[in-house]
This record gives sequence, C-alpha cells and structure tokens, in this order.
Amino acid sequence: MDSCLHRDEVLPLLAEHAGAEVNQEKILSHSKHMTDSFKIANLTFNSRLLVGTGKYKDFQETKDAINASGAEIVTVAVRRVNIEKKGEPMLQDFLDPKKYTYLPNTAGCFTADDAVRTLRLARAAGGWNLVKLEVLADEKTLYPKVIETIKAAELLIKDGFDVMVYTSDDPIVARELEEIGCCAIMPLAAPIGSGLGIQNRLNIEFIIEQSKVPVLVDAGVGTASDAAIAMELGCDGVLMNTAIAKARNPILMAHAMKLAIEAGRAAYLAGRMERKKFASASSPSEGKI
Repeated sequence: MDSCLHRDEVLPLLAEHAGAEVNQEKILSHSKHMTDSFKIANLTFNSRLLVGTGKYKDFQETKDAINASGAEIVTVAVRRVNIEKKGEPMLQDFLDPKKYTYLPNTAGCFTADDAVRTLRLARAAGGWNLVKLEVLADEKTLYPKVIETIKAAELLIKDGFDVMVYTSDDPIVARELEEIGCCAIMPLAAPIGSGLGIQNRLNIEFIIEQSKVPVLVDAGVGTASDAAIAMELGCDGVLMNTAIAKARNPILMAHAMKLAIEAGRAAYLAGRMERKKFASASSPSEGKI
C-alpha cells in the first residue's frame, strides 16, 4: 500500500496536545500541509474515488456526476462507450482526457484472449497504458474467472501494460496477481451492481495487510457508508459506478461518495477506538458528588 500520509504522522501531533485542550486549528493546518496522495504505477492521484462512466442517462449526467465526485480516474468500458466514432456523441467531448485519467477496462470479456485484444485496441486508439483488467466467469454473478484473469494479466504485463486487476476477495489469488506484477489489486466487495456493500471484511483486511501495491475495493458498493467502511479498513481507494449512476439523484450521491471516501480515510488515519465487550463510562468516576 502506498500513501504519503500515515497514522504515524498524525499521532505525534495529537500527543503534543495530550492533557490539554486540543488546538483544532493547528491540527487542521498541519493536515492541509500534508499530502495524502497515492500512486498507481508511476502516476500520482489526490482523489481516492474512482468512478465508472456507464449507466447514466446521458453523457451530460456522466460529466456532472463525475465532477461532483471529485474523481480523477474514470473507467471506460471499451466495448460499450463511444470513444472513437466522431459522428456520434463521444465521452471525450464531456470528460476532457487532459483533466481526467481514462482507465480502459474489459467489461463484458469472458476470456483472457478477449480481454487482451480489447486492451490492445484501446491502447492503439487512445495510447492508454494504465488499464483495468476484468475477465468474467458468467453473466449471472459477474464474478471474476480467476484462471483467465491470471493468464490475461501475465500477457498484458509482458506487453508493457500497467494492470489494475479486478479479482475475488481471495487473499491467495490477490498475492499471486501482485507477484505477477499487477500495479493494483481490486477485490470485489459484493457482486457487480448489487449494492450489497462489503460482504467479507476479513478477507479484504487480509489482502490489505499483505499487499505492497494499492488495494481498491471494486464492485458492490451501494451507498456512502459502504465506501466509508472500505476506507476505514485501510483500502487505498474505491471504484464505483452503479451506486452513483442508479441513485435517485446521481449528482448528489456522487458528492456524498466524495465525502464518504474522505471521512473513511480520515477515520483510518486517526485510528478507531478499541472494541470492548462491556460498557465504559464516558465521564470519570472520580470526584462524583
């Protein structure tokens, strides 16, 4: 996991005020001068929210939602979104490739060969080297087909791609994909588009603890609290699409997700209190009347 701001940088500041009134302005000022960016491959990003460009009613709504989200990386389903036909509305007309990092993905691919072919075409069309790999097992679950995913990852990395990979929440598979050379591991929280939130926190935590590359939850987020939980666990980021695009108010939900990512990240850095089995009074017992 790669980040420029860690708990160890925050705690000394808090300790400085132990036993005295906390100077909130000083803490906020100190935090603003720290960078909490993170790296994927050789690129640095400030927003830890990645947003998909599908399922919106039109490109204008896509633009408005992504602007509200503060995202810097947008995923593009190469097989589904128009990025080449100039006679029709093009995504680039609404989301400037100079402002956003386009992340071509292989949504709809069910074999390694299809996925590799799709991303090679994307690189030829747009020059994109950072890509998101997903090889699906079936249309019902949209779970990753792990064997084909590993095969495709090996081929793409040999071909010079920087591969962010959608995978199951199996820590062993995640480790193998990292060892192959994937630049980010993206375990699902729940089935794509389900909105169920993180179903297996323990496995996500295992993956986070063992990984030396960024870990981003991909798929299954339904609302802001799901995103906050992922960040509180220590994820480097969250990728989502349906949770925003299919909300009653996509633009407002995009803004909510931005705040959730920031709040979850701050809570992770702050460090949550210890869990206890029994109650613990908030007020001291000494000096009671």
